[in-house]
Amino acid sequence: MTVSLPVPVLDRFDWLFRGVTEIFPHQPNSPDPAENLAQRLTQTDRPLRVKLGIDPTGVDIHLGHSIPLRKLRSFQDAGHTAVLIIGDFTARIGDPTGKSEVRNQLTPAQVTTNALAYLDRVRPILDFDTPGRLEVRYNSEWLSKLDLSETLELLSTMTVGQMLAKEGFALRYEKETPIFIHEFLYPLMQGYDSVAVKADVELGGTDQKFNLVVGRDLQRHFGHTPQFGLLMPILLGTDGVQKMSKSLNNYVGLGEDALSMYSKLEKTPDSIIKDYFTLLTDLSLDELPENPREAQKLLALTVVTQYHGETQAAQAQADSIALITKPGQNAGGESIPEFSISGVTFPARIFQLLSASGLCSGSNDAKRQIQGGAVKLDGQPISDIELTYDDAASLVGKVLQVGKKRFKKLVN
Repeated sequence: MTVSLPVPVLDRFDWLFRGVTEIFPHQPNSPDPAENLAQRLTQTDRPLRVKLGIDPTGVDIHLGHSIPLRKLRSFQDAGHTAVLIIGDFTARIGDPTGKSEVRNQLTPAQVTTNALAYLDRVRPILDFDTPGRLEVRYNSEWLSKLDLSETLELLSTMTVGQMLAKEGFALRYEKETPIFIHEFLYPLMQGYDSVAVKADVELGGTDQKFNLVVGRDLQRHFGHTPQFGLLMPILLGTDGVQKMSKSLNNYVGLGEDALSMYSKLEKTPDSIIKDYFTLLTDLSLDELPENPREAQKLLALTVVTQYHGETQAAQAQADSIALITKPGQNAGGESIPEFSISGVTFPARIFQLLSASGLCSGSNDAKRQIQGGAVKLDGQPISDIELTYDDAASLVGKVLQVGKKRFKKLVN
């Protein structure tokens, strides 16, 4: 749900506030730039510093993660400074938001590896080239230097009761699931990032409101002007039911090849396609095709172009059409992702190949897909979970398929 803004403000900032779920503080009729973001944007005599913090706890980034990044890019395009904070220090704790148990703490080496992968993934979204438009900061720069007295000062700004009001903590406390003291530090450290970089605006998902409010409180505590919070919705997955997640297999990864990305997006359910256009593209919502099928194809082509360019997106569309008309085959072959079976030990069962290729999350998932009739080899359905191949020769050049969206060409 987009926030309600006065018409004059929408005329000027509708593209900047597109898809936004909540802005706080939000007094749309106030001329005070401290409580009305539109007034702050209008009256500022300098680029605003717009913060987005990410914790590199993994390398699997999907379109759901792109939403606040795209909004950060919108602020860049409006002439403001994006401050992308890599939480290399906070990632060692892990954000407890939405977690029913304590997260495993990562090593510095794991965090560094993840951070580099994350930055590589977001390059198609953010402007890394225009001087003054992007700061990439690591919060170990300031958090690792806090001494015990400074840490105690942070802890003194919040009561245990306030911390337990955080949804995840409240649920765990009610269920008597252990909450460790170091987890209480996470919102405070994340909030202190806003102090360190002097953020004017902080972006986050709707599940991050508590952390953004802590940032405002700490800025006030340290004598800074409190930031505005701007919340974006959590993206539903390609199933149209649950939030996008790799564990639910309803995601579109930013690192996926063009054909895989296109094949998933062109099946976007009608119930969520407008949200996908709103949150994942810059296309005018008033000019979308009325035909649902044409809208799906436009969405897929537009999003794939953002991450792979026009040429690969057009090829992915052509290959997708060919795969539909001739299952298991493509127009040219080059756009279907390949999987080398040279490392597979033969004889090998079909479910082992599905797992090793990454088409399924594991052997159990592969067996379920086979039993559900979702698996094909060169367009021929496979129903026997114990089907065994004696050697690689009979498989080279064939396309292994799961459902209508996932394909791998088997090569040496």
